[in-house]
Amino acid sequence: MNRRGLFAAAGALAAGGTVTALATGRALAPAAAAERRPGRTAGAVSVRPADPRYGSLLRGDNWRFQGRPDEIQVAGSTEQVVRAVSEAVRSGRRLAVRSGGHCFEGFTADPDVRLLLDLSPMNAVVHDEERGAFEVGPGATLGHVYRTLFTRWGVTVPGGGCPEVGAGGHFCGGGYGPLSRRYGSVVDHLYGVEVVVVDSRGTVRTVVATREPDDPHRDLWWAHTGGGGGNFGVVTKYWLRAPDATGTDPSRLLPRAPARLLECVVAWDWDERMTEKAFTTLLSNFGRWHERNSAAGTPEANLYAILQAAHRSAGSFRMIVQIDADVPGADGLVTDFVSAVTAGAGAEPTVDARRTMPWLHPVTWPGAGEAGDVITRRYKIKAACLRRSLAGPQLAAVYRHLTNSTGTPAGGLELFGYGGQVNTVRPGETAVAQRDSVMKADFHTVWADESDDAASLAWVRDFYRDVYRDTGGVPVPDRISDGSYINYPDVDLADPAWNTSGVPWHTLYYKDNYPRLQRAKSRWDPLNVFHHALAVRPSGR
Repeated sequence: MNRRGLFAAAGALAAGGTVTALATGRALAPAAAAERRPGRTAGAVSVRPADPRYGSLLRGDNWRFQGRPDEIQVAGSTEQVVRAVSEAVRSGRRLAVRSGGHCFEGFTADPDVRLLLDLSPMNAVVHDEERGAFEVGPGATLGHVYRTLFTRWGVTVPGGGCPEVGAGGHFCGGGYGPLSRRYGSVVDHLYGVEVVVVDSRGTVRTVVATREPDDPHRDLWWAHTGGGGGNFGVVTKYWLRAPDATGTDPSRLLPRAPARLLECVVAWDWDERMTEKAFTTLLSNFGRWHERNSAAGTPEANLYAILQAAHRSAGSFRMIVQIDADVPGADGLVTDFVSAVTAGAGAEPTVDARRTMPWLHPVTWPGAGEAGDVITRRYKIKAACLRRSLAGPQLAAVYRHLTNSTGTPAGGLELFGYGGQVNTVRPGETAVAQRDSVMKADFHTVWADESDDAASLAWVRDFYRDVYRDTGGVPVPDRISDGSYINYPDVDLADPAWNTSGVPWHTLYYKDNYPRLQRAKSRWDPLNVFHHALAVRPSGR
């Protein structure tokens, strides 16, 4: 089981494992000097509906959505991306970009998309000596990024735990994972981006933007530190370097990867002992521990946990705890955490198992990191950021929906540990505005057949709305909630039928950072070439 489904093994959640906050070395050359207009370059693969490859390249991860573009272009270089975007602009065709991973909603499978640009071949992970950073292509999966950084240099970044997620969307959406409490968000390690953009005249060009204070294009870099994919242009390269890294040694430009993982899996049966009081006590304890233990730099910030509360029909549910095994007192930290979560619940775990293994090992990635399995590939996920544990009425709502007659074994709520080093960055320093949350949550269900769409969607939507019924059905920022997470996109937040709070979707995702994102949008994509259902709108729109 990973954060996108209930059918992969627990160890998959370790895959995101990575990273310290080391630091930034020498500055790049001025970004203006790196700006250029590549010429038309042949070589991109063009696949049209009559091509036997079309069906295989068309369908994304969530089988609820399937577009029908006139053409799929598979690009292998920045020059090929420039050519594809130029052709789309010239012909007036709607363009969508896919890095090769997946999207929870149908952003790249919209029926209006006429040209689908696939960047999966752009998957290089190399040390860029000139820039003093690691260059990562948008088509690289997280698994490929972690393996390459670890194998060649012994370093890592604090990204997510699903190896088949594409770096292209994960990075710019403010990705997080098992090491984020210790080392921060991925975007806290983002040094620069290369982006293909379209100006007000329809001219397509390539711009490099960095975090350097004097970079004239710094706003474009900032927009990619949590602004989400598909908004400002096509990212063709990321450069990663820890915020305080110095020198030129590549093994010191990103955090050193841990050597070993200590993992603990605790499981409970849904039986007569798992009363509402027992269940809500477990969830409340999990949240309150994170309230007390999410300060940066503490021993507890090394610990990452996920409580995976499956529907009663699954028969059981579990919690996964992970920590760098070489942290002093690691085993004791895990013991104290499990004791804190189970205290007073009155329902003893049926499983409490631990194992130590190499950090980056095949056993930590037993699945493909996708929702469901080869059959159950339709899903809906709704999310929230939490400053505190869910309140009593919210916990009661969780219990009601996880024990009702309409849920399935593939439905549930997952609570993810967050905070720590993430919360040392001020909300405006990056586009990630949620900088005092201590947990993330996802409400999900996964199913197999189109005939079950209506019932499955109704279950998870009602679940989410009931938990947030006091704030209009959505996690409006308040003492407990802090909006949602753009890498878990949910178009319901923009639908007044499901969001009756009066708080717009963009406030839930971006809070006070949205006007600045709009200004970046107006500068870098004034024609609104790049858009989807939850896209940043140019100022005035």
